[in-house]
Amino acid sequence: MIYFLIILSILWFIRTLKIVLFYLYLWQIKEYHIKRFIDHFRTSKGASLIFNVLNIIKIFLFSSLILLFYLLPFIYLFEFFKALLDIYKRRLRKPVITRKTLLLIISAISLEVLFILILFWKTKLVVWFPVYFLIADLLTPLIVSLIVFIFQPLTYIVRKRLILEAHKKREQFPKLIVIGITGSYGKSSTKEFLYEILSDKFKVLKTKKNINAEIGIAQTILKELNSEHQIFIAEVGAYEKGKIKEVSKMIKHKIAILTGINEQHMATFGSQENIIKAKNEIIDYLPKEGIAIRKENLDLKVSDLKMEKEYLLFKINNVDFKVNVLGKHNLDNILLAVFCAQKLGMSLEEISAACWKIKPEQGGLRFLKRENPVILDSSYSANPNGVIADLDYLKNYSGKKIIVMPCLIELGKASKQVHQRIGKKISQVCDLAIITTKDHFKEIKQAGANAIFLENPKEILYKLKTEKPKAILLEGRIPNFITRNLVP
Repeated sequence: MIYFLIILSILWFIRTLKIVLFYLYLWQIKEYHIKRFIDHFRTSKGASLIFNVLNIIKIFLFSSLILLFYLLPFIYLFEFFKALLDIYKRRLRKPVITRKTLLLIISAISLEVLFILILFWKTKLVVWFPVYFLIADLLTPLIVSLIVFIFQPLTYIVRKRLILEAHKKREQFPKLIVIGITGSYGKSSTKEFLYEILSDKFKVLKTKKNINAEIGIAQTILKELNSEHQIFIAEVGAYEKGKIKEVSKMIKHKIAILTGINEQHMATFGSQENIIKAKNEIIDYLPKEGIAIRKENLDLKVSDLKMEKEYLLFKINNVDFKVNVLGKHNLDNILLAVFCAQKLGMSLEEISAACWKIKPEQGGLRFLKRENPVILDSSYSANPNGVIADLDYLKNYSGKKIIVMPCLIELGKASKQVHQRIGKKISQVCDLAIITTKDHFKEIKQAGANAIFLENPKEILYKLKTEKPKAILLEGRIPNFITRNLVP
């Protein structure tokens, strides 16, 4: 019997470790923000983590100790081999290893081992082992979350220390010009455009593509900023009021760029008014001599605007611009970058020449394949305005057009309205929409889109190949399996 219990313990340990890694991964991608974490469980995929067939069967087993004793080992054996298969096929979801996640993983594993040791030490009757294992099994998501919360005070202290150290280092460079960029959408594109333009004349540091939280900005300052840099461009994101204010005090920016504002992250902000107030903190904390740049105050005369399939062509004050980006929606962000560069002393001719370096992926939309069929990738980050803009660009192509996308998340009470708007646009542009999550599939379809719900990547790939479209738009988070097998 002791061998049976040891085997059961090993099976439970491995399958539970997989769950632990997944929930730490989920906390990490939600940036340990509780409102974002909770909002995930309002989605169909999030709800399925709790309300699924396997969990229902496990709860049913509580009705009989005999059933529990004999069936639970087979369930854990199934989960054990599924975990091994996920590892083999490289689809195991686990957090990126940092000092924080490593500490959390070690703590969770230690707790697992301690739990097993206590069971062997204290449990007299063998029949109770499966009961305790199953209780711990069902409570694992809550236990992982509690571990995260326990370490939050330490995380808060480390975070404050990093921000203070970054603030002190920033003060060592009084001549450094810092540009803060925020908004609901367009932050990354504007940052990338501005970096390419300014790099032609200045030594420029920027935050990396997916870094816009206070910790990431602080680490960029501490690890990368040096005396050679003349300009630092910081993309600043936030999920609640006060965060941009905190970053503003740290970076001491001279120029603030406010891109577009929409319903993105309304689930965490609570209202559109809160979003507007939070984003405007980037301007509120400018020094007296600071420069605020918004779309509304750009003193630029744009003319002869043309959108070729691979280039955006236009004139500013009679100076020709040719920018290698896809979609007219990038014009607003380019103009913000141009106006900023002018304020820093670059001529329109210099800026026009520098724009040649801009690449399509810096605008958010890029080619995965240029023909038979054309495949467009906009999977970096999806937001309401971005989806509509990408669909507008898709109109450049004739023949059958298909969009593949999940429903958008963290839109709060604006979710239904946003998806109705997207559905209406899809009906005007696409012959077919493949929606990969079902949260607001109904709203998209009711708005007139010819839409189908497909979740399985293999089924999606098969549908795309059998439909034989002339153009495919991949929008938002699409499974890697699709892109790997869709493009030779």
